[in-house]
Amino acid sequence: MNDDIRAVELFSGTLWEADLLKSLLENAEIESYLKDDIIGTNFPWHAAGGGANPIKVIVSSQDYDRALAVLQDFKKNQIK
Repeated sequence: MNDDIRAVELFSGTLWEADLLKSLLENAEIESYLKDDIIGTNFPWHAAGGGANPIKVIVSSQDYDRALAVLQDFKKNQIK
């Protein structure tokens, strides 16, 4: 058993982006949660410096590599 399992920040962005990524992770059967989703929406400058990208997507260190692949696809398919 690996005792080094910890929560790891995968992504930070807007609530819309973070929620969409969380949904994609769930579809890939990767558990995740949003950090600072309420305070980051109402008072983003309290959650992140300057209020930029205040919502964080957190995954288990065990799932990080698989989650990173989902994140790369997510970023590749974003409209710029």
